[in-house]
Amino acid sequence: MNFKDKLSNIVNMNNSILCVGLDVDKDKIPKFLFDTNTSPYINFNKAIIDSTKDVVCAYKLNMAFYESIGTNGHEILKKTLEYIPKNIIIILDGKRNDIGNSARMYAKSIFEILKADSATVNPYLGIDGITPFLKYKNKCSFILCRTSNPSAIDLQDQIVSNFPLYQKVAMKIREWNYNDNCGAVIGATYPNELKIIRKILGDDIPFLIPGIGKQGGDIEKTIKNGGNTKGEMIILNSSRGIIYAGNDDKFAERSREVAIKTRDSINRFR
Repeated sequence: MNFKDKLSNIVNMNNSILCVGLDVDKDKIPKFLFDTNTSPYINFNKAIIDSTKDVVCAYKLNMAFYESIGTNGHEILKKTLEYIPKNIIIILDGKRNDIGNSARMYAKSIFEILKADSATVNPYLGIDGITPFLKYKNKCSFILCRTSNPSAIDLQDQIVSNFPLYQKVAMKIREWNYNDNCGAVIGATYPNELKIIRKILGDDIPFLIPGIGKQGGDIEKTIKNGGNTKGEMIILNSSRGIIYAGNDDKFAERSREVAIKTRDSINRFR
């Protein structure tokens, strides 16, 4: 099954375009988990997955949070990925890119070893760094286009051949989509740019949109400007606001409550 079919199936099953980010942070995970068991990160993730798996279409794991744990980080990441139900989209967020064999090894690690459905990829090196990811035709490579951070304007708004750089990147994503497996990352904090990029990329390219929740992206504008003409091909990510909604032994129940509230808020505008 290719990525877009899998995405469509889970969106319809769970009536959700919500993605929950599983970004483990020792300073935010409930303290009792470190006092009462030997696998606090894994047990935290399992509890969040169990409480939200019927509410989401995807889980996104930012690899930096796992790599920063140290030698156990890779094992924690791998066991978390194995626990996620097979019908839910897995996005590995590492913003990987390099040239030649290095890019090929990044792609192999994400798609073959860790068996993710999709990855985030940096376009700065051009097609040389993108092609190894696109060779995995049933996977999706979400290419950074207009990121959600405030300083994105430092480079992404710079004019290149009469267009802001982020628009030139969108044009390249459209060009690179020869295997129909490109996606784009656009921040919810830039709704006007979302509308422009959707017009450039058309209806068939999925958007991964961080920036709702703690970063303050407007859900209504994000849905209106980022969805295609059918309100599809859009994944909205929220991380901290959901997984760290509670800090006691009821943390998973609280995360579920916030996830349901977030999904329902999104669905009002779909």
